[in-house]
Amino acid sequence: MQVRCSKCSRPIALTDVIESFNGQLAHLDCARAQVLTPEERSLLFVYCFDHVVARCSDCGLDFRMTELGSDLAGSRTNLCPKCRADLTERVRAHLYGCATLPSEVRLRAKEVREAARQLVKRSQQAIDRSDVLIREAEALLFVRQQVLRAAMGRRAAS
Repeated sequence: MQVRCSKCSRPIALTDVIESFNGQLAHLDCARAQVLTPEERSLLFVYCFDHVVARCSDCGLDFRMTELGSDLAGSRTNLCPKCRADLTERVRAHLYGCATLPSEVRLRAKEVREAARQLVKRSQQAIDRSDVLIREAEALLFVRQQVLRAAMGRRAAS
């Protein structure tokens, strides 16, 4: 089993942007599960507005944040304006490695991202563990039912 979004029921990946929704994990934006968080976007526009934040490996072109395209009908952002490749993960990688960000801000941003990943991982581990416990309980129930039926069969035969 896998951790699922409480809003859209799709699986939540470690790279998805999540939030707590009614005490359960959910995508921040179900249509765009791997979109940049509002905090990431803010940091990029404040600290990285004047330099390249992503390179499109398909086109070989470099882009600043303001040059990236979007497809609002398809709910995609951070696209290469030429070939429409999704550059979100490259932009995120830039953010977490950019020397322009003050080191404390960069560290705190990394900590937030890692905390979200740990939450998804631990939720998955809890689901996996509960699945094992359920299977063990089912097996025990099956064995006990067999023992009961055997005892009932002996009793009926006497």
